[in-house]
Amino acid sequence: MAATRDTFGRPVRDLRISVTDRCNFRCPYCMPREAFGPDHPFLGAGRLMTRDELIRIVRAFKGLGVEKIRLTGGEPLLRGDLPAIILAIKRDLGVADVALTTNGWFLGQQAGALRAAGLDRLNVSVDSLDEETGGRMNGLGFSVSRVLAGIDAAAAAGFPIKINCVVQRGVNEGEIISLCEYFREKGHTLRFIEFMDVGNTNHWSHSQVVTAKEIVERVSAAWALEPVGPAYRGEVAARYRYADGRGEIGIVSSVTEPFCKDCNRARLSADGKLFTCLFASAGHDVLGVVRSGADDRAVSEFVSGIWRARSDRYSDERAKVLASGKERKKVEMSYIGG
Repeated sequence: MAATRDTFGRPVRDLRISVTDRCNFRCPYCMPREAFGPDHPFLGAGRLMTRDELIRIVRAFKGLGVEKIRLTGGEPLLRGDLPAIILAIKRDLGVADVALTTNGWFLGQQAGALRAAGLDRLNVSVDSLDEETGGRMNGLGFSVSRVLAGIDAAAAAGFPIKINCVVQRGVNEGEIISLCEYFREKGHTLRFIEFMDVGNTNHWSHSQVVTAKEIVERVSAAWALEPVGPAYRGEVAARYRYADGRGEIGIVSSVTEPFCKDCNRARLSADGKLFTCLFASAGHDVLGVVRSGADDRAVSEFVSGIWRARSDRYSDERAKVLASGKERKKVEMSYIGG
């Protein structure tokens, strides 16, 4: 079956699903405390996709060519029926690659259930190994050691694990080498992510971006690196392996080295809105179509029409947008899962 393609010929291969907009952390680059306080109007239960609704929507995407599913949040481990969702995607829909991105706080307790449900891979956010810096970066002073213990539990359960680290100048760029050292020893791939201008509340400034080039130079000064080609079309991280054979790192460089031309990712918010770009301003109400009584074919046609009309390329256009001085409202990353 030919994949559904957008106006730039990009297929839809990767679907990222936020299963909740809630999170127990308040990371300043994603869900800052001042914007997401105790009175923040998170989605009520009636507005969230139920498991059955989510599976119907995934079935439509799979029919259009989606091969990979990533479950995100918010913090996805806050959703009680997450193992059942994973099981349905794997067993009932036969999706070959199902991954999860988590902050790791609940991973120690849930790793076994996630593995038993059929989850294939994990990405865990670790921005610092230092308790003080890590607590500042998760916004609430939560201990890094519990997250690291959760990663160990997940590794013991048999998961392949990648570590995501958002690097901010003046905050944690001094830990690039220590993070590499730690995760080299553990055997986990570490992915550094440039601080991005996602959403409207994270006080993004270009001066806080530690560039991919600088990160590679710092790591190369400690260990020789060799570039590795992408494992598949649309892979977001530029990969480098350690010349001594001790694993690899990845760099996600949306700010300085955009990769829009190969972007094949769709994003589904917890209330069933389809977003065709991480930096989009508005979504399309797929859940509304499902709840209207539409059959599977109508849901598929709705989703296909949205993707075929897609023309997003914000990272390529970022400099022009910023230079224009016009404020562009973007959806919050915590709502669509990054």
